[in-house]
Amino acid sequence: MGKKLTWVIWGLSASCLSLPVLASALGTSLGSKGIDALKLHQPPYNLIGRKIAIGQVEIGRPGKFGWDKAVSKKHALSIAGVFLRNGPAKSNSGVDSHAYNVAGVMVSTDKALPGVAPGARLYSSAVGSTKNMGQPEECLSAQHIALQNGGDVRAINFSFGEPLNRDPRPEAVLDGNALLTLCIDWSTRVHDVVYAIAGNQGKGGIPIPTDNFNGVNVAFSSRRGGIFNKVDVSNLAGNNQGVHSRLAGKEFNLGGRRAISLVAPGSNIPLLNPDGKENKVTGTSFAAPHVTATVALLQEFGDKQLRTKQSNWSVDSRRHQVMKAVLLNSAEKIQDSGDGLRLGMTRTLIDKQNQDWLDSDAYKDPKIPLDAQIGAGHLNAFRAYQQFSPGQWQPSATVPAIGWDYRSLDAGKSVEYALAKPLKQKSFVAITLTWDRLVELEDKNQNQQYDVGENFSDRGLNNLDLYLVKADEQNPDAGTVCSSISQIDSVEHIFCPVPANGNYKIRVRFHQQVNAATQPYALSWWTVPVN
Repeated sequence: MGKKLTWVIWGLSASCLSLPVLASALGTSLGSKGIDALKLHQPPYNLIGRKIAIGQVEIGRPGKFGWDKAVSKKHALSIAGVFLRNGPAKSNSGVDSHAYNVAGVMVSTDKALPGVAPGARLYSSAVGSTKNMGQPEECLSAQHIALQNGGDVRAINFSFGEPLNRDPRPEAVLDGNALLTLCIDWSTRVHDVVYAIAGNQGKGGIPIPTDNFNGVNVAFSSRRGGIFNKVDVSNLAGNNQGVHSRLAGKEFNLGGRRAISLVAPGSNIPLLNPDGKENKVTGTSFAAPHVTATVALLQEFGDKQLRTKQSNWSVDSRRHQVMKAVLLNSAEKIQDSGDGLRLGMTRTLIDKQNQDWLDSDAYKDPKIPLDAQIGAGHLNAFRAYQQFSPGQWQPSATVPAIGWDYRSLDAGKSVEYALAKPLKQKSFVAITLTWDRLVELEDKNQNQQYDVGENFSDRGLNNLDLYLVKADEQNPDAGTVCSSISQIDSVEHIFCPVPANGNYKIRVRFHQQVNAATQPYALSWWTVPVN
């Protein structure tokens, strides 16, 4: 099994060194210098992902105590279910330390090295040997995990991928049409689950299914001065300017569509191996599960709000589009100087060329919503909680400074969200709009599940646009302060300064119909009102 795993782990885990871990390093990726999740574990939040199901699909799987001999008595992982593809796992078969480490990031209950969501229920499927398996079996495994927990799995982690040279299509390119990529976009919508995908485009990468539209692709950060604030140089996806025409489709998404959504810690992460020994690991493999498990923390909070019947709260809080919009909109870009004008962000994230968001084409060009290397910025679980907790607000009344919404919009129409309070001059506004590419299953036997031998049809992506406009502006083509108007991405994202104190509104426009005449979307916003 070990030899068969080497191709997939290469590139995902740049190194896996067994080193004694210093006590001072424990939990660093979960602390305030990482994703600040430990704060959510403590009172008054007490969020650890209780009763929330999340999933994992890899070539191997973590060992389950009492089922597999390879797991030490010092078992730090409580796994809800282990599988081989879409059937039960065989005892002592397919167990893999890489999958165990990835699971540890999510659900470790070890006191010294806790996971992001130690209370979550993790279901894990091993695809098995790559010699006879490929994208159909990987799709089967993903679907099987999505159907666990009575069909209520909120996020699924993909710390593996397929190289283009194994794709059976002639002249295969990163155009979103590999079977596994289509499967991910279909499952995201049909099973309403967030897929966190290790982002591995670039030379030597394993980029399928990173050319998906509906998931969240994750690059990894390393520490500078103890803080996770730089895109690690061994991330394969680089800035593709200048080499675009030559490598487009081969090493980067065709058409310039951005492949990275978020950055999360992934360098020298201390974790436990199955034998109970500590280990330091590096790669996007370990960044993606930070995102997957953060969803579990947010969903535990959301379910508590629903259970206690809080106002401005609905089951829309469980939707994958809402989670994606919340995670991206709360991501950190530029450190706040203490005046709150940069939304209280705690770090400035820089790319491999030492440039930050304000240097990026995404900041300067409204047609480009995300940066090629840093996406929307660095994951911060506590900020995601701050973004999520004010609840859902409808455009029929004015909305607070921070909030989110989920609804549908008809082709050719616009909807406006008027902010209740005037915004402060020179403060930044963050707004994120997310929606799905429509992928449908060609269901030959009409069992409403994917079976090996079946295919998917790409119905394309409706085009939505996002604007910040002056509140008194009635002309739909005037008064725009900032906009995000990509014609190719399934995300629009605004991060821009407010030119003057005054009242503003957010406008969502269904610009061009490609498939259905009604498009569901999620919107998330964070603004700074005048005192």
